[in-house]
Amino acid sequence: MSRNSARKKSETQSADRPTSKELKHLLLLWQFVRPYKLQIFGAMIALIVAAGTVLGLGRGLKALIDQGFSSGDSALLDQAVIVLFGVTVLLALASYSRYYLVSWIGERVVADIRTAVFSHIIKMSPAFFEVTRSGEILSRLTTDTTLLQVVVGSSFSIALRNILMFFGGLTLLVITSPKLTGFVALVIPFVLIPILFFGRKVRSLSKDSQDRIADVGVFADETIGAIRTVQAFSHEEIDRGFFSSRVEDAFGTAATRIRFRALLTAVVIVLVFGSISAILWMGGRDVLEGTISAGELSSFVFYAIVVAGSLGAFSEVIGDLQRAAGATERLLDLLAMETDIAAPENPKNLPPKIMGSVSFKEVSFNYPSRPNQAAMINFTADIKAGEKVAIVGPSGAGKTTVFQLLLRYYDVHKGDVSIDGIPVRDLDPVEMRQHIGMVSQEPVIFSTTALENIRYGRPGASKEDIVEAAKAASAHEFLKDLPDGYETFLGEKGVRLSGGQRQRLAIARAILRDPEILLLDEATSALDSQSEKAVQQALDNLLEGRTTLMIAHRLATVLKADRILVMDQGKIVASGTHNELIKQGGLYASLAELQFGVDMNPTIETQVAS
Repeated sequence: MSRNSARKKSETQSADRPTSKELKHLLLLWQFVRPYKLQIFGAMIALIVAAGTVLGLGRGLKALIDQGFSSGDSALLDQAVIVLFGVTVLLALASYSRYYLVSWIGERVVADIRTAVFSHIIKMSPAFFEVTRSGEILSRLTTDTTLLQVVVGSSFSIALRNILMFFGGLTLLVITSPKLTGFVALVIPFVLIPILFFGRKVRSLSKDSQDRIADVGVFADETIGAIRTVQAFSHEEIDRGFFSSRVEDAFGTAATRIRFRALLTAVVIVLVFGSISAILWMGGRDVLEGTISAGELSSFVFYAIVVAGSLGAFSEVIGDLQRAAGATERLLDLLAMETDIAAPENPKNLPPKIMGSVSFKEVSFNYPSRPNQAAMINFTADIKAGEKVAIVGPSGAGKTTVFQLLLRYYDVHKGDVSIDGIPVRDLDPVEMRQHIGMVSQEPVIFSTTALENIRYGRPGASKEDIVEAAKAASAHEFLKDLPDGYETFLGEKGVRLSGGQRQRLAIARAILRDPEILLLDEATSALDSQSEKAVQQALDNLLEGRTTLMIAHRLATVLKADRILVMDQGKIVASGTHNELIKQGGLYASLAELQFGVDMNPTIETQVAS
C-alpha cells in the first residue's frame, strides 16, 4: 500500500464516532451558561425589543403611506417619518445590545468549556491516552468548541429571533389581509421545498469541503514535522504530489459547493421575488378595488418578506444547531469520563522530606492496550533509601513498567507498590510525584524558553537557582551562548538544540527539582564523550543520598549501581553486583558478553542493550 493510500485509509478510520443530532443535547450546555443569567436576561430583552421593532416597522410603513403620502398633510408626513426614525434607532440599540451580549456569552461559555475539558484531560491517566487518539481530543478542544461558540454566540439567538418574527409576522399578515395571507400559505411550500433541498446540499458540501481542508492540514503538519526525514529520503517531489492531490480534492469540493450556493441564490431570488410580484399583483387589484389601502398592501408585503426571511434563516441555522448538538454530546462525553488514577477520598500524607525507600510486592500488571499480554508477573523488589539500583534486560522485559507503576501512571492488578512503606494507591498522586524526579532517554523539551524549560522542574524557582542547576548539568556554557541566553525560544520540541543539549537541559530540570527518588532512563545516552564526562560528574553529585533507579544502557551506569536487577518477561531473573552476576552466568552474562566483549573489560564504554 502506498503512503498516500495508507494515509487516506488512516484518515477514514480516525473519523470521530457518529453522534446524535437531536437538539435536546443542547440543553446540556445549560450548566455552562447558567452562571451568566444576568447577561442572558439582558440579551432576551434586547432580542424581544429588536423583533418587536422590526414588526413595528410594518405598521410605521402603513402609517407613512396612508397618513403621510395619501392625506397630503405635511405635518402628518413629518410625524410619521419621525416615529419611523425613532423606531429605527430603537431597533439599532436593541440589535447592538443583543449582538454584544449574545456574542459575549458565546465567547465566555466556550472559554469555560475549553478550560474545563483541558483541566479534565490532563488529569486522565496514561491508560486513557492509550485508547484515545490525541487528534480526536484536539478536535474536540478546537473544532467542537468553535462550533459551540458560533451556536451559543450567534445561531441560537438568530433562531429565537426568527421564531418570534415568523409567528409575529404571520399574525400581522392575518390581521392585515386574510385573503392575501391565504395565498401566501399556498405559495410557501413551493418556495420552501427547493430552498431546503439546495440548502441541505450546500451544507453537506460545506462539511465535505471542511473535511478536505482538514486533510490538507493533517498532511502538511505531518510532513513539515518530519522535514528532515522527508529531505533525507529525497521525498520532496513525491510529497509535493501527495499534497497537490489533496489541495485539488479540496478545490474540487469547494467549486461544487460554490456552484450549488450560486444556484441556491438564484433560486431564492426567483422564488421570493416571484412570490412578492404575485402578492403585489393581487394586492394591487385589491387597492384599486378599495378593499385595502396602499399602506396596508405595503405593510403586508413587508411582513411577507419578514416571514419568508425568518423561515429561510431558520432553515440555515437548524443545520448549525444539529451539528452543535453532536459537538455538545462529544464534549460532555469527554468530561463525563473518569480517570482510573485518582487520589483516595482520605489520602495519607507524606512528610515534606521523605526517606525514599521503594518496595514492589508480588506485582502483576497488564497494559490496557495489551490486556492479554502480561507486562509484569509477581514482581518483587525492595530498594532501600539512598540505594542506587540499575535495571537491565532485553527489550520488552518490563524495565520502563517499573518506572510507570512507581509514578502511579497505572494501578497494579495484583500486589502493592509502596514508598516509605505507604502503598502509592493510598497517596495523592500529585503530592507523591513531587518527591520523584525523572530524566528519560528522549527528554521532553517544551516550546518555550530555556529558562522556563528548566523551571518546569520547580515552578517559582529563581533565575539564580536555575543557572546553578544548569551549571551542575553542564548546560550553562551552551545556554549563555544562545542568541538571547536563557530567554532564547527553543522551538517546537527543542528543535534548536542538539540531542545532547536537550539531554543536559532535562538533567538541569531534574537537578532543580531536588527529588528524594530519582528515575534515570540512561540520562547520558545522547551525549558525546566530552559532555558525558561533565554530566556524569553532575549526576554523581545528584545521586548522592538519593534513592535512584536506573534503566541501564551503558556499562558505566551498571558499574556505578549498588545493585543490578536483571529483568526478563516481567520478572526479576537475577540480582546482584556486576561481578556477582558475571560469575552466575545466565541472561546478564549473555547481555554483557554481547555488548562488552568476551573479556568483560569494565573499561569499555559500549552501550548495553535494553
